[in-house]
Formats: sequence, C-alpha cells, structure tokens
Amino acid sequence: AGAPDAMGASRKLQDEIDRVLKKVQEGVDVFDSIWNKVYDTENANQKEKFEADLKKEIKKLQRYRDQIKTWIQSSEIKDKKALMDARKQIEREMERFKVCEKETKTKAFSKEGLGQQPKTDPREKAKAETRDWLNSVVSDLENQIDNFEAELEGLSFKKGKQRPPRLVHLEKSITRHKAHIKKLESILRLLDNDELSPEQVNDVKDFLEDYVERNQ
Repeated sequence: AGAPDAMGASRKLQDEIDRVLKKVQEGVDVFDSIWNKVYDTENANQKEKFEADLKKEIKKLQRYRDQIKTWIQSSEIKDKKALMDARKQIEREMERFKVCEKETKTKAFSKEGLGQQPKTDPREKAKAETRDWLNSVVSDLENQIDNFEAELEGLSFKKGKQRPPRLVHLEKSITRHKAHIKKLESILRLLDNDELSPEQVNDVKDFLEDYVERNQ
C-alpha cells in the first residue's frame, strides 16, 4: 500500500474529502457572484430571484459543513487544517446571508409600516410562485446527484471486469438529471423574459414531480 497522505486518512476517504472541499470552493465562488448581483440590481423582482438563489446556495454549503464537522471529529484524519478552513469559510458566508436576509425583512417591514406595500400584480405573483417551484425542483435534482455521486464513489470493481449494473444505472441517472437541470434553467430564463407563461410551465409540473419522486 502507498504511504498515507498528509491528512493521514485512507485514500478513499481522502478522495471524498477532496471532492467536498472542491465543491465548497465552487459553492463559495457561486455565492459571492450571486451576492454581488443582489446588491448591484435595482430591480425588485431580480433582487428577489437572486436572494432565492443565494438561499439555495447557502443550504448546499450548510450540508457540506455538516459533513466537514463529522470529519473534524474523526480520529482517522490527523491533519484537519483544510477542513477547519473550509468550515470557517462556510460560516462566514452564513453570516453574510443572515445580514442579507435581515435587510430584506427590514425593507419589507418598513414598507408595510408606511403603508407602502406595493400591490402584487397577480401575473407577477404567479411567475414568482412558478420560479420558486422550478428552483426547488433544480435543488432536489442537485441533491439527488450529490447522493448518486457519493454512492458511485463507494462502488468498486476490478478493471476489465463487467461494470456492476448499479454503477451503470447511477451514471445514467446523473447524466439524465444534469440534462433535466439544464432544461429547467433555460425554462427559468424564458419565464423571466416573459417568453413562457407560468401556465405553460405548470403543464409539465406533474411530469417533473413524478420524475423527482421516482428517483428519491
């Protein structure tokens, strides 16, 4: 067997840690870019959309933080610096998210207090509900992909031997999920640009909910 690496963890565990640390880095970058959009836009609807995206991203980072906390407590891993740093990074973003959420609530509250609550246009309301629903489906599919990838890493087979059916199934599912996410993201864009109506999107609602359900 090869020499243990810097963290003193087994190779398989080390690969899993590296994968999560990479995802954390990507997640933090995405969070930062959405954060800038929230504060750059003057458009209330856009702002709301970016804030929803921000929430989705922080939820993902929090899941990674739970995993990292478990590893930090593990005696298998000797050098925990990278894990501690990643945890701090996530917690910093969580603090920033709290600030953003608080500001949003304060603004909504002050508008109500001054009796300036804008009347929500029913079309905008339908659009917002459909957007939230689409975002939640994307989020569910992303969670499932994470679970599939984690399971994939646990499956081993010898080179030259036939690949286990479960492995083939997982790879196909991941590819199909990613294709669906791409489609959903383009539907979101069309919805935001008023090229698709909420009613048209609702036509595929049952199909998508059934698809997510089947892959739980």
